[in-house]
Amino acid sequence: MEETGQPAEVAHAAEQPWRPKHNPWLIALTVTLATFMEVLDTSIANVALPHIAGGLGASQDEATWVITSYLVANAIILPASAYLTTFIGRKKFYMICVVIFGISSAMCGLAPTLPILILFRLIQGAGGGGLGPSEQAILADTFEPKQRGQAFALYGLAVVAAPAIGPTLGGWITDNYDWRWIFFINVPVAILSLVLTTRMVEDPPHIIKEVEANKRKGLNLDYIGFGLLALGFGSLEFVLDKGQEDDWFGSSVITAFAIVCAVSLIGLIIWSLWRLKKGDKPILNLTLFKQRSFAVSFTLLFVLGFSLYASTVLIPQYVQTLLGYTAELAGLVISPGGVTIMLMMPVVGILITRLDPRVMISFGFALLTYSLYLMHSHMNLGSSFADIMWLRIVQAASLAFLFIPINTIAYNNIPRSQNNDVSGLSNLARNVGGSVGTAFVATMLSRRSQAHQGYMIRNLTPSSQAFNDRVNSVAGFLQGSRGPGGGNHADAISAAQGNVYNMLHNQASMLAYLDIIAVLAVFTAIMVPLVWIVPKPGHMDGDAPAH
Repeated sequence: MEETGQPAEVAHAAEQPWRPKHNPWLIALTVTLATFMEVLDTSIANVALPHIAGGLGASQDEATWVITSYLVANAIILPASAYLTTFIGRKKFYMICVVIFGISSAMCGLAPTLPILILFRLIQGAGGGGLGPSEQAILADTFEPKQRGQAFALYGLAVVAAPAIGPTLGGWITDNYDWRWIFFINVPVAILSLVLTTRMVEDPPHIIKEVEANKRKGLNLDYIGFGLLALGFGSLEFVLDKGQEDDWFGSSVITAFAIVCAVSLIGLIIWSLWRLKKGDKPILNLTLFKQRSFAVSFTLLFVLGFSLYASTVLIPQYVQTLLGYTAELAGLVISPGGVTIMLMMPVVGILITRLDPRVMISFGFALLTYSLYLMHSHMNLGSSFADIMWLRIVQAASLAFLFIPINTIAYNNIPRSQNNDVSGLSNLARNVGGSVGTAFVATMLSRRSQAHQGYMIRNLTPSSQAFNDRVNSVAGFLQGSRGPGGGNHADAISAAQGNVYNMLHNQASMLAYLDIIAVLAVFTAIMVPLVWIVPKPGHMDGDAPAH
């Protein structure tokens, strides 16, 4: 019995060279289609929430469940996808996920009430959760190791560019058509993906043999493991998404879900190790963390997701709340970053075959830290569109140097029979990192704004000459105008005080944004030396024997 609990014949199959019948790049394009739409759906609905709430007669807070429900279901299926593949085959599992995603997308668009929309968003998230890991595993098996970096470049376009263009596309569709079309557009893509997958994609021998071996042993599903996984990651996603809104542990509901999350995940680890010791396949392959390359890459992908989603939330929110940009203009200011990633990914895919991936990752995190330093130094209440656009372009360039090399080292010295496990856990790291990053921005922005406002308001007292001079100056201007406070001294003073407070509020918010950027810069800088814990990659054949 192998240490991973897999049959010896499966491990042997993993060592055999295999090449698909069709052109690998056609296969890559095929599986990227649905994955792109799935990743897009994690952000495309955000800007449409007010329209969804209005159209279905719900409040804004109730409508946020449209986002939360999708993320919860997604987080549950991501780590379970590799396990489910070993019972029904990867191609069949991928196609089932596409069908579920396509049908549920159509039903979301047709939903007459908010509860029904939330139900189908749950189903959509479950279907979408299996697409990313399956695609990544398909690419890892389809391409030779020397081409794997270029293949991951195509995958990287989907998972990095889609969140960047999602808000812009969602806003454009909502403004020009109807919010229901943000779901309907998935249907033709799902149909095309199914047709192409049927013709192009095939299961490699090690998958076929593992499925056959599991059939001979009988259906021995890890129901307890799946239950603990669903409770653990579902609760974690709920806590991260609703924590700031409900004041974190000041809320008994958030506290209860946090306890359920901790107990479930600890229980899942203990249960998985015990099941592995018995010789049964657990729902999570925790033995992967014995590989230093995978353990470090898991951490790096978490930080990558954290940084990507945090900045994707941070910049549009900053330009809309403090600079007065519209939703469409906010999307446009970060769109050049998406274009930069699209241009850089193929270049990085070529470089990965010639350079040590550790050098590229170190450069990527150093450039990301530098871009955050530039943001901290140059972002202010007077920043122009061009200023912010170029800062985002520098940041986007750094992300291109991270995604491909990190995913490449994740598969180093891993047998092909465990490619699905690597894909599932890697996608989980990035997605949970994204959720933590989003929650971090929301929490820090609220609390640091309050803190800075508290510090600054101490100087706004009747005894402050500067404060009185400012109020009188604004009041004098307002009295001579036809706007609020015009003609009446008392009203002018009141309006002037409100004007000064708004200025103070904006300054406090600006300082809070800079605090967040500073923390992100420190966080990413720490990753530069961490990369060198990874052993020097040798020839990444991807067919290392099971151990």
